[in-house]
This record gives sequence, C-alpha cells and structure tokens, in this order.
Amino acid sequence: MLLRSLGATLAAARVFSTKAAKVTTLGLATEKKGAGGRDTLGRRLLSLVYAKRSAAITIRKWKEEGHTVRKYELNRIVRELRKLKRYKHALEVCEWMELQYDIKLVSGDYAVHLDLISKIRGLSSAENFFENLPDKMRGPDTCSALLHSYVQNKKSAEAEALMEKMSECGFLKCPLPYNHMLNLYISNGQLDKVPQMLQELKKNTSPDVVTYNLWLAACASQNDKETAEKAFLELKKAKIDPDWISYSTLTSLYIKMELPEKAATTLKEMEKRTCRKNRVAYSSLLSLYTNMGYKDEVLRIWKKMMSLFAKMNDAEYTCVISSLVKLGEFEKAENIYDEWESVSGTGDPRVPNILLAAYINRNQLEMAESFYNRLVTKGIKPCYTTWELLTWGYLKKGQMEKVLECFKKAIGSVRKWVPDHRLITAAYNKLEEQGDIDGAEHLLVTLRNAGHKDNVQMDADTQKLLKITSEMPVSEVSSIFS
Repeated sequence: MLLRSLGATLAAARVFSTKAAKVTTLGLATEKKGAGGRDTLGRRLLSLVYAKRSAAITIRKWKEEGHTVRKYELNRIVRELRKLKRYKHALEVCEWMELQYDIKLVSGDYAVHLDLISKIRGLSSAENFFENLPDKMRGPDTCSALLHSYVQNKKSAEAEALMEKMSECGFLKCPLPYNHMLNLYISNGQLDKVPQMLQELKKNTSPDVVTYNLWLAACASQNDKETAEKAFLELKKAKIDPDWISYSTLTSLYIKMELPEKAATTLKEMEKRTCRKNRVAYSSLLSLYTNMGYKDEVLRIWKKMMSLFAKMNDAEYTCVISSLVKLGEFEKAENIYDEWESVSGTGDPRVPNILLAAYINRNQLEMAESFYNRLVTKGIKPCYTTWELLTWGYLKKGQMEKVLECFKKAIGSVRKWVPDHRLITAAYNKLEEQGDIDGAEHLLVTLRNAGHKDNVQMDADTQKLLKITSEMPVSEVSSIFS
C-alpha cells in the first residue's frame, strides 16, 4: 500500500523544495575558472547533450582513468543538469550513486531521484520507487517529492490523501507541501479550497513568499482586489520581501480592474526587482507594459534585454513581436522578426505565426501568402496553427478550394486533432451560402477521415449525403469523389 507507514521524521533531512533544484551557474563557472581549462567530470557530463549518450558510462570511464568521484560533486552536477532540463542524464547520475556502496545517500537525494523518475518515466514509476524505499527514507523530503509529482499530474485525490498521511506523521512543518496544494487547487480551478488550505498552513507553520504569491494569484483569478491587497499587506507585516512575481501579479490585477495609477506603481516596483538572475521577469515586463499601452517602455525594456543577454531566445522574440503587433507597431515587429530569422536556427513556426495572424486579421491575404512562401523558402515547417490561420484567411475571402486544402493539411499535421467547432461551422455556412455541394462533400470526407462527426446546421443535400455516407467505410466514401 502506497501510503503505509512513512517512518519517523528525519530531523536532519533537507526539505525537498524548489530551492533544492534552484541553482545558479556559479558552481560550474567556479569549476571552469579554477580548472584553468583542464578536463573535469562536470564538463564531461554537461557536454553529453544528446540523450542517447550515457552518464553512467561517462562516470565509469572517469573512475577507470584513476580519478576520484565525490558525492558533493555529483550532487552539484545533478543540479546543473536539472536546471538545463537534462533530466535523463541527471537521473542516470542519481541511479549510479544509488549503486555505490561507498556513497551514503540521505532522504534529500532520494527526493531528487524520485522527482526525476516522475519526469522521465511517469507517475506510476515514481510511486513504485517511493514504495520500495527503506522506511527511514520515507520522510518529509520524499513525501514532498511525491506530492509534487501528484500536483504536476493534477491528481487531487491522491495529493489530498498523501497530505493527510503526512499530517498524521508530523511531516507538515514547513510551507512547501501546502504551497504544492495551493498550486494544485489554483491550476485545477478549485479556488474554494484555497482559504482552508491557507488556514491549515498558518496553524502549523509560517507562510513564505511563495505562499503569498500563490494567494495573490488566486485573488487575481477571481478579480478580488480587496483580498489581494489584504494578502500583500500581511506579507509586508510578516517582514517578507515581496519579489517580482508579487508585484507582477498585483499589476495584472490592477490592469484588469482598470486601475492604471496603481498598476503603474506596482509595475515600477516590479522592475526594480528584475535582474539578470530572473531573466523571465523581463518578458513579463514586456507583456504588462503592452497591456498598459506603453509602447516606449516596451521598446526600452527590449533594448535593455539586448544589452544584458548575448542572445534572445524564441520565447522572448515571440513576446516582443506579439507586444509590438498589439500596440500597432507593425513595422518594428517586422524588423525584429527579420532579426530573429537571421540569428535563430530553431525554425520554430510559433514565432512567424504571430505576423501571419496579424496579416490575416488586417485582411492582407496576399501579404499572408507571400509571408507563408517565405517561411517555406527559409525551411520553417508549418504547424497546425499555421494551416489553421491560412484556413481562416481564405475563409474570410470565400476561397473555399484553398480553405479545404489548408484545413486538410491542418488536420494532417497533428497526431490527434481536437475539433475547432467554430471553424467547422463557419466553413459549412460559407459552403452553404455559395451553394457548393461538392465542397461540403469534401469537407465531410475530411472530417470523417479524422474520425469526427460535427453537429452543425447543414442544408438538406448535405444532410442527405451524411446519411448515405455514415453507413459506408471511409474508403468507399472517398471513392464517390474520384
């Protein structure tokens, strides 16, 4: 049974938390600086890159060459790998350590191991790993790791059962497990459970800044300005420093509530707390300044980002291009896209899709077609959204032959198609308006090939066709058009 006796609390155990995984590259930088360019185990493991290469073999070869392998060094490497989202190699290092009789593991090590198993092999494997742990290792650390896995997989019932067992064992002495549950309830939309969880947290321990940020997020999702301000005031009284996320959440709420002066104040406070270490905060600044209509501030923040970081990533280009499009700075958006196209080798279609959508929204179909041809020339592979945008563009112009062609390609670009009922209905309506029975038949076949039957209003001829073909194999339906 998964939740059998969890063992006694490990007094000296390090609590598994996001802080355990949160590291800077300082350790690696120090190693490089001190090493003077020499070969190190850390460099070898971090240079593997490709998932098929084995971390365990790399460590074994290092030992065979006569080098010493120290636990603290491997722990640091695991943290670096997790930061880089190289979870497979991090897991292999953990598994190698577990097999070494001369390396003594503590519950925090097992907690990291469990978290990595959940990420690579799934929740069921993580549960099995937890079940097979020695009793003394099923303490606060590993329980929190398992709880986090339940939260990541949105398993409310399992998470609540584990929380109850942790309470019975006296493991709820820090805010982390409660923060996991708050995160779960907010992401699942179970906001009615947030106040009770906060009450239980305050009864057993003290909230941290993450707790207050989650509380603020819950308030923002309900447009509850009064409670949000109460939470923020409580945070200040507890002498906890609000971070950039605290002010970002408040700013978003004030923008939604149309309180521009308060939004401007909290946004300036947020910017004071934004630095290189919190790089993602800059994208949040871009979005918030955009929502306030401050185009000059958007350009200022982008210029600052360019000066701070050697290279922008795709997400940052996506953010600034969409911001400029929203603000009507279309020419500047096109210029930045040109820059992305020249420096990025990812070919991520989500970046050009922003401009493609803008052309279509502005009824510039010829520009959209020219831009699409440019993507193909540059080797950027269209995704579902690309085809869907073109489908809408042609639909607005009534070019139904191209609508059906792009719609078919859209469905064929994904493994599992989630029907867009609005698009299907609009296509049927346009075909009916044009009296295009052949087009309606082809759309019907495309939908049937995708395994979908949509409840839309169709004319008598289309309904008759549906009745006839519903009793035929797909191969026969297709043959009636050949």
